[in-house]
Amino acid sequence: MKRRNFIRNGSQASLAFSLFGLHACKEGAKKETSEKEVITDNDQPIEPFFKLSLAQWSIHRMIKEEGVDPYSFAEKAKEWGFTGLEYVSQLYNPELADADYSEEAMAAFVSKSNAEAKKHGMENVLIMIDGQGNLAVNDEAERDETVEKHKKWVDAAAAMGCHAIRVNLNGSMVPEEWKKSAVDGLTKLSTYAKTKNINILVENHGGLSSNGALHAEVMKAVNLDNCGTLPDFGNFCITRNEDWSCKEAYDKYKGVAELMPYAKAVSAKSNEFDANGNDLGIDYFKMLKMVKEAGYTGFIGVEYEGKELNEVEGIKATRNLLLKVAKELG
Repeated sequence: MKRRNFIRNGSQASLAFSLFGLHACKEGAKKETSEKEVITDNDQPIEPFFKLSLAQWSIHRMIKEEGVDPYSFAEKAKEWGFTGLEYVSQLYNPELADADYSEEAMAAFVSKSNAEAKKHGMENVLIMIDGQGNLAVNDEAERDETVEKHKKWVDAAAAMGCHAIRVNLNGSMVPEEWKKSAVDGLTKLSTYAKTKNINILVENHGGLSSNGALHAEVMKAVNLDNCGTLPDFGNFCITRNEDWSCKEAYDKYKGVAELMPYAKAVSAKSNEFDANGNDLGIDYFKMLKMVKEAGYTGFIGVEYEGKELNEVEGIKATRNLLLKVAKELG
C-alpha cells in the first residue's frame, strides 16, 4: 500500500498553538549493524558520509494493520540502529483528523513526540505531511487554503526541533500550469516557514513532481534558501493505471541527479532484495555515488515499502545496504 493511498483531504481551520521546547525535533541481513559500525579492510570502524534516519512510513502496516502505537516510533528506531526520526502526519490519524487538527490535538502530538524522542536520545528530523490539500492546484483560493493548513505543521516542526516538513506538490498535469501554481504555493508557504527556521521540502511523489527536470525548474524559480527537495530513489512514476501499475515513469537516476542540487533530505526507497542484500529495482551504488558527489552529508531516511520481508526485516536490510555501499564508496 502506497503512502498516498491513505491520504484524505479535509478542510480544517489553521490554528496556532503554543510551541514546546525544542528537541533535536531475507535472510541476508543477519548481522545487526548501526550507522557507526561500518568496518574497513583493516578492521578500523569508520562512519558513513551520511546520518541514518528512519521514515515512519516503513512501519505503516504495523501501525495501520497491527495496532502498533505510532508514539513507539522513537523506541523502535533506536533499537534498529537509527539516530534520526522522520514522522508521517497521517499515521497519527484518526487522532488528529478526528480533532480537526485542533490546537489541543496538535500540542499533544508535539508534546508526546518530543518526550519519546528525548527519552530514547533520538533527533527529530522532519515531518512528512499528507492529506492537507494540494499546493500546486490551479485555483488560487484552494491553494491559499492549503498553505494555511500547512502552517500548523510548520509550527509543530519548529516546536519539535525538526529542520523541515515534506510537502506534496499535487495539482495540474499541464506542465506550465503546474509550474506556475507550484511556485506560488511553495513561495507563500516557504516565506512563512522562514520565520520559524523551517525548510519546506518537496519529494518526487507522483504527478509532475516526479518529473525531475520540471521539479528542478520550480526550485530554481522559487529561489528561497529554505525551499528544497527530498529526492526519493523510487518515486518516479508520473501517471498510473487503474490497477496502480505505472503508466508513465521518469528515469530515476536522471531524476535524482536533477534534484540533488536542491536536496536538504534524501529518501532511500527499497522494496525487494536479492541473496546478496541488494535492492532488485534500484542500484544503490549508483544512487549513493550521486548523493555523495553532490556534497550531501545530512540524513538519509530508510523507507522500506516491500512485502517479501516483513517491515522490521526490510528496514534492517535497507539500513545494511546503505552502510555496505557507504563502505564501498569509501
